[in-house]
Amino acid sequence: MQKIKTALLSYGMSGKVFHAPFIAIHPRFELVGSWERSKKLIQEDYPTVKSYPTIEDVLADDIDLVIVNTPVETHYEYAKKVLEAGKHAIVEKAFTTTVAQAQELADLAKAKGLKLAVFQNRRWDSDFKTVQKVVKDGVLGDIVEAEFHFDRYNPSLSIKTHKETANSGAGILKDLGPHLIDQALHLFGFPKSVFADIRTTRENSLVDDYMDLLLYYNDFRVRLKASFFVREANPAYVVHGKKGSFLKPRGDVQEDDLKLSKIPNLACWGTESEALKGLLHTEIEGKIVKEKIPTFQGNYYDFFDGVYQSITTNTVEPVTADDGVKTMTIIEAAIASNAQNKVIDL
Repeated sequence: MQKIKTALLSYGMSGKVFHAPFIAIHPRFELVGSWERSKKLIQEDYPTVKSYPTIEDVLADDIDLVIVNTPVETHYEYAKKVLEAGKHAIVEKAFTTTVAQAQELADLAKAKGLKLAVFQNRRWDSDFKTVQKVVKDGVLGDIVEAEFHFDRYNPSLSIKTHKETANSGAGILKDLGPHLIDQALHLFGFPKSVFADIRTTRENSLVDDYMDLLLYYNDFRVRLKASFFVREANPAYVVHGKKGSFLKPRGDVQEDDLKLSKIPNLACWGTESEALKGLLHTEIEGKIVKEKIPTFQGNYYDFFDGVYQSITTNTVEPVTADDGVKTMTIIEAAIASNAQNKVIDL
């Protein structure tokens, strides 16, 4: 069977935590190496791989797939170079900084017959997978409203300067925002319009660190919120329908386990604590049901397996470039809404 020779464009937190472990354990990928500008760290974890001094060295090598996991403001430039070199690509979120950039990359990949996937790993979080199943099963009836949160209590500025320097890729809207937006679009489809309140709340912050987006659908609304001043967490997911409600705390353990250098597996990886089960309160066949329901297993491996399948069998990517364009469309509309203090039609 074909092995997909894969390189990273960075071996910082995202490369070490979110990408390399899954590439390394997947039997149909080969981790060849990473571009490393100053710190040379990848060979400490994977002694047989390469540390490339430049992106040109990466693209000149026998590589099938390149993961663009550099700061957001560089995604367009590097992804374009990757595609022009004839390599398939996975691009971290936010996909780009503008809709125009996202569409250009999508068109370029299509013209060259290459696969271009956006790394929206949170579709494979245990909590979201559970919410998705509840909604799709229809046990809540017609949806009236939903509210998704990605909150933290972290008033301090990040030590990662690219996240705190005013640039086209910085800020919570393009950091945590793409997770929430992609989940909403994946579950509910594309909305009719958007209203947004985007603010800066931390002392000495130069970038937005609070977002409240309202997506308008024909018969329901979806609110997406992220903040760094939430010491006592709200439920991460609240969905109300005409028959009932589902509330789910954020419980996915994958990021925390990966940061502890735990090795992913397919048996019990991404299994939440039972204490974090979601609460379903609804009516089923005339009977009122109020119970905690089992949580699905999360696994980012499934994203990478989807990328492998898309390359080797020419199927659709697990998260497409068109998905990335739609997410960027919401982000641009949110920026316009916040600036103009009005609802933006899509």
